[in-house]
Amino acid sequence: MARPIHFIASQNSDAQDTFTSLIEHHGQCVLSEANVIVAIGGDGTLLHALRASEGLNIPVYGLNKGSVGFLMNSVNEHGLAEKIGRAEQVIIHPLEMLATDIHGQSKKATAFNEVSLLRQVSQAAKIRIHVDNVVRIDELVCDGVMVATPAGSTAYNLSAHGPIIPLGSNVLALTPISAFRPRRWRGALIPAPSYVRFDILDAAQRPVSATADDFEVRDVVTVEIAQSPMSRTLLFDSGHSLEERILKEQFTW
Repeated sequence: MARPIHFIASQNSDAQDTFTSLIEHHGQCVLSEANVIVAIGGDGTLLHALRASEGLNIPVYGLNKGSVGFLMNSVNEHGLAEKIGRAEQVIIHPLEMLATDIHGQSKKATAFNEVSLLRQVSQAAKIRIHVDNVVRIDELVCDGVMVATPAGSTAYNLSAHGPIIPLGSNVLALTPISAFRPRRWRGALIPAPSYVRFDILDAAQRPVSATADDFEVRDVVTVEIAQSPMSRTLLFDSGHSLEERILKEQFTW
């Protein structure tokens, strides 16, 4: 019996053509009744699929019709159901962000890749960093700072010269973005269950935004980050697991 699939696609024409073709062949199951989600596009589409199905715990299989697609599988529409049936499972643990702005408004968001803080004006941000309620850096002068998951360590984190983290390592990357003071600090690896809090110093004159993947909160004063109690499952073609891709990424330049 065919596995009930819910398809989600980005708006680019290639993704939409594949979306139409796959629905004609497999049908479109409503999200709440699906056994698997197929996300067609790039990594952003896969992250959208994860957020759209939050609380449903449905595995997600990505088909690369985007610009990067590190978390995606190569496109081959033929034998899709069989490929999904043979796929390797990867369990990922997202982060939960609680950001409070200068007006006292608090907003929550989930991040599968990273939570990043960025300066909003020409002046560098000044940020105090707490890990498990201990001040680790009293004042980081920087363009920003992020906490990245292992699955997200090859994304923005890698561009900011953060470490690539193997999936089974149970750590997070705490990575500065263009740190000015302390100049020699290059970041840290911290246990995945750690509670991280960023306090924005001089938030009025040096405003900072906080972003959980693509959900942004402007003019924050504090940002709290902890590992979510939930987990999600990604599916990868046999022999092309995310673990292998992360390992290969460390030997490319």
